[in-house]
Amino acid sequence: MSYAVELNNVTVKYDSIEALDNITLKVDKGAFLGIIGPNGGGKTTLLKVILGLIEPEQGKVKIFNEDIKDAVGKIGYVPQISEFDRNFPISVLDVVLMARLGSKLKLFHNYKKEDIEKSEEILKMLKLSDLKNRQIGSLSGGQLQRVLIARGLAVEPEILLLDEPTANVDSTSTSQIYELLKQLNKDKTIIVVTHDLAAVSSYFDSLACLNLKLYHHGGKHLDQETTEHVFGCPVDLIAHGQPHRVFPPHGEEANND
Repeated sequence: MSYAVELNNVTVKYDSIEALDNITLKVDKGAFLGIIGPNGGGKTTLLKVILGLIEPEQGKVKIFNEDIKDAVGKIGYVPQISEFDRNFPISVLDVVLMARLGSKLKLFHNYKKEDIEKSEEILKMLKLSDLKNRQIGSLSGGQLQRVLIARGLAVEPEILLLDEPTANVDSTSTSQIYELLKQLNKDKTIIVVTHDLAAVSSYFDSLACLNLKLYHHGGKHLDQETTEHVFGCPVDLIAHGQPHRVFPPHGEEANND
């Protein structure tokens, strides 16, 4: 069987410090996967392994059954807003166009007509056309996040990876971003690293729990032992606007409401 993403026995170390320990993860084509876990648990490292930016010390990574080096063009990446320099003097359209250049990125570059047309098409799809000439420093957090998603889509990927796409944006923008991802998921595999546990109940169709090791990959309801390993305590999800404890504390049974 061919998976969109397949990691087999992947281990990553930074010097002598282990960041990922023997990770085996298989993501179906068309999945909407949320990856949760504590800070420092290896979530961003996992995305960088899938992107081919970090080479594992051991283990194999395949994208649609191809070696990662042959499949990089099939993956779009949306980094955390905090990694993006908002003071850099560049327009919204240019941010998206830069993704079309890939490794050919130069300080001064004449874009092809097809690159401009594709970038403007993506901005229109994301309802950002009226902002295309704005400097990125003038955007709200939610607007900038949508621009970064547009940049991730500019390579026309089959898989879209997002690292904390709703960090530092308001609740309205958070809902808009997840509704957008839900639409994109109709023809793309979506993998999202998130601390937004409310989104787990509302949007994702599967869940991976990571804390150096992969403790769960599958449905959204987790048992107490798994969450104790990952978070060290019970965790509340928000379902339909109300706290919903799917991870029971010690000595209690799960509430199945």
